[in-house]
Amino acid sequence: MTEAASHIGTLRESHLHAALKRWCSLPGDLVEAPVDAYVIDLVRDDLLIEVQTSGLSSMRRKAEVLLDLGRRLRVVHPIPREKRIVRVDDDGEVLGRRRSPVRGAATDVFAELVGLPSPAARPGLEIEVVLTVEDELRRRVPGRSRRRRGWTVVERRLVDIVDTLLITGPDDLAALLPSGLPALFTTADLAARLGRPRRMAQQMAYCLRKAGVIEAVGRSGAAAKYRARR
Repeated sequence: MTEAASHIGTLRESHLHAALKRWCSLPGDLVEAPVDAYVIDLVRDDLLIEVQTSGLSSMRRKAEVLLDLGRRLRVVHPIPREKRIVRVDDDGEVLGRRRSPVRGAATDVFAELVGLPSPAARPGLEIEVVLTVEDELRRRVPGRSRRRRGWTVVERRLVDIVDTLLITGPDDLAALLPSGLPALFTTADLAARLGRPRRMAQQMAYCLRKAGVIEAVGRSGAAAKYRARR
């Protein structure tokens, strides 16, 4: 690959994306290599690796095309287990730091999986969840983000990797069901056992039902009731 080709897609690459790509890479990998009409972060033998730090739904079409070519595709997606909020000025000087009270979990990936083909339904698709410690840099931009009083996220920086989870099929998805669920459960039960919002539990139930891991077996009032198939 030429030097120019090796820089395709890197000029606007974020710190987090570049750091994860380095973490994923092995000697011999092709970096930013063309495959069909796309440029792929890493190409390793029959495996294509794409680092996706934002929403997974944005690469649905790309994933479908690559899978239709018969290629194995691994999508690497970071979820911050811990996050530090770092406020900077226009010159990048640090004004203050604080630890975010929000802690991510591997099950948060279901909020993104609703926008992708299911690994259970598309052989060759793998999702690697990377639980990270990150610095989230924010700069004050007047008129932006009223909720944050103008403080806008400008960059995510990788500090550490604390755990990973590779999802390749139904068994890996089923392993994310929490212990202690009743034989018949609702998304409220699921949210309570996970300690996550009800909305996330609903997304998880949707993905698990599509993957054949759970099935709907009636209702409890307005709520659907589910049971595990395995």
